[in-house]
Amino acid sequence: MADDLDALLDEVETKFCRLQAPGTVGKRDRGGGEEAMEEKGRSAKILTKAVVDEEDIDDIIKDIIDESSFAKKTVKLKSKSASPIPESNSASIQAHGKSCCPVYLGGSSAPCGIGTNISPRTCDRLRCTACDFHVSHYNDYQWDKSCDYLFFRNNMPELSKLRVKMTKKKGSRAYACQCSWRSIDELSDLRTDRQLRWVCGKHIE
Repeated sequence: MADDLDALLDEVETKFCRLQAPGTVGKRDRGGGEEAMEEKGRSAKILTKAVVDEEDIDDIIKDIIDESSFAKKTVKLKSKSASPIPESNSASIQAHGKSCCPVYLGGSSAPCGIGTNISPRTCDRLRCTACDFHVSHYNDYQWDKSCDYLFFRNNMPELSKLRVKMTKKKGSRAYACQCSWRSIDELSDLRTDRQLRWVCGKHIE
């Protein structure tokens, strides 16, 4: 670094001497030693300032690069945190529910739960595929024979209105959606009643 600085000073001094008039050169030769030293000092200050300014510029550029890279990382982190849940995850969450196989209906004494051939339980998660409505059930009740489609269409699932056509019966269970209804006393397989469009809506464990 020192050698480069001396070379630059010599080059500046040579160029400066060429620009001087003959009389001025004579003055420097005769007694201008002090002027030459001052001139060399000024040149050194100029070069030193240029080096310092260059270092400052490098520092500024480095800071700008660091800030831009930090901003990019921040944006990436925000985009990852704001990303929605993938469809595969939501599908796996929904797959945790289990369905009855086969689906059983039964009276109030029959236990509710996930029905299987080994463990016949009445399904309490029934849903109708015809009216797309949840199937409600009421223990120890049965439907009056005067019930019709319009009654359930207009009143389901408001129990206060349904009670008008419910009669008390121990051991019975009254099932109904908006388009179909049944009064069940004993455990039975849903597949035996072909008119019903009820299916198991899956049980959450």
